[in-house]
Amino acid sequence: MLKKIAVSQLRLGMHLHKLEGAWLEHPFWKTRFVITSSDDLKRLLGCGLDACWINTALGLDVAAVVEDTPPAAPRAAPMAAPPAAPSLAAAAAPAPLTPPARVADRPIADELKQAAAICNRGRQAVTAMFNEARMGRTLDPSTCLPLVEEISGSVMRNPGALVSLARLKTRDDYTYMHSVAVCAMMVALSRQIGLDEAGCREAGLAGLMHDIGKALMPVDVLNKPGRLSDEEFAVIRTHSEEGYGLLKDGQAVSAAALDVVLHHHERMDGTGYPHKLPGDQISQLARMGAICDVYDAITSNRPYKSGWDPAQSIARMASWKGHFDTALFAAFVQSLGIYPTGSLVKLASSRLAVVVEQNTGNLVSPVVMVFFSTKSQLHITPTRLDLSRGTQDRITGREEGGSERFPHLDELWADPEALRRMKA
Repeated sequence: MLKKIAVSQLRLGMHLHKLEGAWLEHPFWKTRFVITSSDDLKRLLGCGLDACWINTALGLDVAAVVEDTPPAAPRAAPMAAPPAAPSLAAAAAPAPLTPPARVADRPIADELKQAAAICNRGRQAVTAMFNEARMGRTLDPSTCLPLVEEISGSVMRNPGALVSLARLKTRDDYTYMHSVAVCAMMVALSRQIGLDEAGCREAGLAGLMHDIGKALMPVDVLNKPGRLSDEEFAVIRTHSEEGYGLLKDGQAVSAAALDVVLHHHERMDGTGYPHKLPGDQISQLARMGAICDVYDAITSNRPYKSGWDPAQSIARMASWKGHFDTALFAAFVQSLGIYPTGSLVKLASSRLAVVVEQNTGNLVSPVVMVFFSTKSQLHITPTRLDLSRGTQDRITGREEGGSERFPHLDELWADPEALRRMKA
């Protein structure tokens, strides 16, 4: 039985079902579990929210707790049927509750090197595909399936490596590397929401092809080193329909992936384009494409602006009401982290650090590289610190102006060899 109680009433042995409040406003991402850890209980009591829901069928009730006495052992949860697929039509808590396991753990530096090589092959493949489209030749997206498999493999081994590297695109190769980055994020998000291997592959190909219509856009407008005029933006907005037209008669792209090409700029509140679809008429895959497309766009350097910090981008996207499917966006954040790799963060110890790697079971305590003292305003010897283990230090917030204040920030989190390969 679900019961709403004050957060201050939580005790060891209770089954936490849900925290009452916006999920990005508190540091506790794991829900629907029996509270057995004193550290977890301390974080819950200090999370800043007033109310929560407990499940008295799976844990202790408020009435069962006797103050000043040791709590009873938590009641064993009964065997449950496999969870149903998450409903994407309504705003829900982040899902799934347990992050997908990596296929193989390996040092992040090793995966970054391999991811850099995959990014380069991806850039070449997408550039060739765009050139084919510009010359009016029939496209065969099936030739990109081996690339999608490579990208999927990297994401399976370490979701943050390729996505983070792909963000480091140059202004000149933005259009091509954007497709590679969206492909990787579509695969990561697909895994997070529990799609099978075929579903992940379909989502990856959709991400790789989603902007193919830009091949038919005027190059001077596409690469304009400044903001577009209203007339130029109207031209660029046709790229989704142009891309759909390029691919709709082929056999290699599924109807669901084609829908991403056509509708990745639709919004849940019906203000998107090209068809101003209301949220309930936007497919799951197109909703996913909208999130991945926007995240990569705002974190990347463009001809007219520098990209936003990854953590800043997550926070801003969370504040845009009506843009995204909230359940899918929650899963997207779980796949990348509240502070994605490369984010500049402030620590309680009055130091600055850059996020190096995620701890999938603890999204607010990633592995960071500490490098700057805000007390002395001086650089310090870079030190790798896992905030989830053996330290009282913690992230207190995001820090603005990362790459502008610290031009060599990327060299602190990315392997030097991987960076060299990205620039090769």
